[in-house]
Amino acid sequence: MTIDARTPCLVGVAQHTVRDQPGPEPLDLWEHVAREAAADAGVPGVLARLDSIQIVYTESWQYDDPVARLAGRLGATPRHRAYSRVSGTAPQLLIGAAAARIQAGELDSALVAGAEALATRRACRRSGEKVRWSHAADPKPPYGWERPPHPAELAHELFLPVHTYAIMDVARRARDGQTIAGEQAERGRIMAPMTSVAAANPYAWHRTVRTAAELVTPSAENRFVGWPYTRRTVAVMEVDQAAAVLLVSTELADRLGIPGERRLYLRGWAYAEDTWEVAARPDLASSPAMRAAAEQAFARAGTRLEDMTALDLYSCFAVALRYACAALGLDPFDPRGLTVTGGLPYAGGPASDYVLHSTAAMAVRLREQGGHGLVTGVGMHLTKHTSAVWSGVPGGGSGLLAAAAVPVHVAEPVAITAAYEGTATVAGYTVAHGRDGAAERGVLIADLPDGSRAHAWFVEPDLIADAESRELTGESVRLVPNGSVNLARW
Repeated sequence: MTIDARTPCLVGVAQHTVRDQPGPEPLDLWEHVAREAAADAGVPGVLARLDSIQIVYTESWQYDDPVARLAGRLGATPRHRAYSRVSGTAPQLLIGAAAARIQAGELDSALVAGAEALATRRACRRSGEKVRWSHAADPKPPYGWERPPHPAELAHELFLPVHTYAIMDVARRARDGQTIAGEQAERGRIMAPMTSVAAANPYAWHRTVRTAAELVTPSAENRFVGWPYTRRTVAVMEVDQAAAVLLVSTELADRLGIPGERRLYLRGWAYAEDTWEVAARPDLASSPAMRAAAEQAFARAGTRLEDMTALDLYSCFAVALRYACAALGLDPFDPRGLTVTGGLPYAGGPASDYVLHSTAAMAVRLREQGGHGLVTGVGMHLTKHTSAVWSGVPGGGSGLLAAAAVPVHVAEPVAITAAYEGTATVAGYTVAHGRDGAAERGVLIADLPDGSRAHAWFVEPDLIADAESRELTGESVRLVPNGSVNLARW
């Protein structure tokens, strides 16, 4: 078939995992995977002529000019440069933007790279040492999120995903009529097959096959983090991992002599957002934006779910997998499996970088087996969503790579009430546990009689024990302001 010369194609991928700490700094890791991606394409010399270098935000170290530092290492002078914000969707947004620019004739080649060295940071912290990496930003820039948490979320310390995601999964559990034990058992059955995939993945952080019971049964080694989630069922961020992908125009791929079987095509992709604050979402138990992104990606790609030969669904927490399966109409136990990497809890969840790893792994799978593959991404508190369809065969239509967000038609956001005294109904909740495994406090989101929502803590040991032993969602509680927080009683 004749392929348009401006069609972008993915020609090189690389992943790297460092198991011995202290490991290299992120700049070293970026350089390593960039060179490996070019070698994978069979054209190492392409790095010096890169038109674009884009880097995913790194939590590990703030450089003064990260893209310039990597460009210097590679001997490149790219005219397009970008450094992302914090988000699990950032890799796909960068890839999509690069593909669109190539298709528009603005670029011929683009590198997208990301790396984290959080395991090294942890090792140094435990030994009482400070990392002394290169080119530190001075002054240190603000944290890379797009917008800070709502003041009520900050007051109630509800800004860690392990707590917000747990609240949403508890709301979903109650809506679906699952028991606490039933949710736990199902979570183990969904996630246990992922450990087998990770065990076969040479780049995976944890390569141990585990049973469903081992994943969800609390123990000294598998403590609760944000109840009902145990440590073995949540993303592991403290890893030393890096990945990169190299995209070029079909015209340049032809000139460089890159074989057709090495090329992958972004058939279609989409991005959508849910209401930003969790408490403001009309429905805590579903994601309209996730569904919209998937539907639009398939429409742009001219494919359907049943056409996919492989899947990698973002798996930072079980609720992300459950929402994705619901959005796609996918059986969680589909024989194709939910991941080609092993997922964020087992392959590794390097902060905002994971989708670079899943895209690289998907490219290898499709080169070997052919067909189409779906890669999804999730950002912030199940707020931002990407879906991307990759294939060895390009699609048609100049608009397939459009980067515009998909409009999501949902009800108006629910108002958030900071301080409230009176009766309320529990919409979702979790219990935060410390590093010693002990329960520290409960956090809930409650529906108020005026239609707004409020946050609250419950701290008494008997209330915490009660909340972990039965379904509290839907129960009536009384909220009482106490300083900057509301306290819940029942």
